[in-house]
Amino acid sequence: MINIAPMNWTIPNILSVFRLALLPIMVGLFFIPYEWAAWSCLVLYAIGAITDFLDGYLARKLNQQSEFGAMIDPISDKIFVVTILLMLVAVERVDGAAVLCVVIILTREFIVSGIREYLGPQGVKMPVTNLAKWKTTLQMVALGVLIVAPYIWGGQIIGMLLLLGATGITAYTGWGYLKKALEFLRKIS
Repeated sequence: MINIAPMNWTIPNILSVFRLALLPIMVGLFFIPYEWAAWSCLVLYAIGAITDFLDGYLARKLNQQSEFGAMIDPISDKIFVVTILLMLVAVERVDGAAVLCVVIILTREFIVSGIREYLGPQGVKMPVTNLAKWKTTLQMVALGVLIVAPYIWGGQIIGMLLLLGATGITAYTGWGYLKKALEFLRKIS
């Protein structure tokens, strides 16, 4: 029997796990070829995106930060975004050269995660910048628009323009994190 007590089931941690629990339902809805399913998927996506903001905010506000939360929140965020990106590529709402946007977003996420994983135990903090928060917001809006793109006027173009903007900020902020990490590595070598 698995003992879940050590996982510290605070409201922020429940929200992070809840975000992951939404994904199978969202994926199922996304692949149902009806407008109602796309809009239902978008509603669940919006709930998931809101929990992305709320879990960190509530953890700080309620003083409910935990090691489990520090681990599950970024993992949940990345799985959530990666799943949506893969769904959009699978149905060719993001296709051709635009797949490069997905590659850049995923590459940046893995690099920044790796940097934080490596530098964290050495006492080097890599806090989220305000620009990175804007990147996340723009990316979330872009993905939401692309989920329902076939059912809104200009949805595909609007979604892709937003995704391109998010990708530009993604590359820029990723370079900033990488530069900071390289500066630290030069100091210790």
